[in-house]
Amino acid sequence: MKFLRALMISALFAFPAVASELGDDGLHKPDWLRNTFKDLREDLGEANAEGKRLMLIVEQRGCIYCTKMHEEVFPDPEIDALIRDNYFVVQLNLFGDVEVTDLDGETLSEKDMAAKWGVLFTPTLIFLPEEAPEGVTAPEVAVAMMPGAFGKGTTSALLTWVKDRGYESGEHFQKYLASRVNADK
Repeated sequence: MKFLRALMISALFAFPAVASELGDDGLHKPDWLRNTFKDLREDLGEANAEGKRLMLIVEQRGCIYCTKMHEEVFPDPEIDALIRDNYFVVQLNLFGDVEVTDLDGETLSEKDMAAKWGVLFTPTLIFLPEEAPEGVTAPEVAVAMMPGAFGKGTTSALLTWVKDRGYESGEHFQKYLASRVNADK
């Protein structure tokens, strides 16, 4: 009996927890990602038709911070529900060659679009408003951008702040986050 118990315990540690699968491009592929033609005006329209917000996530192969988000943060039940219920998520590869059409109509490879937008860190989350005027780029109209990996509390707060349009009231995200942290004390 002791042998069987020891075997079962060792089996638990031999197999790591499974995160979202990696695609051929080396990026994590959670099932809430949308596979689109990466035309941001079309994606914005689809997101609006579903009553969701368009969120872009820029990642790269081998990014330890992207892995942290996909293994520790995004799977959290509260965060997973926030994403599934409220966001239309399109993934871009910082060094990818797939064509992306920006809101201003310019079409570039993912890597050239990331350079145009000034994206330096992965992951970077870009949250777009429901409507964007003609001739603007995604970062020019973004209601929020989150460069880098953050913990569950900050990520949950940002997803909630964007969903609830906290930026419209003029409340800075950092003050919103501080109020949530203080409310939990």
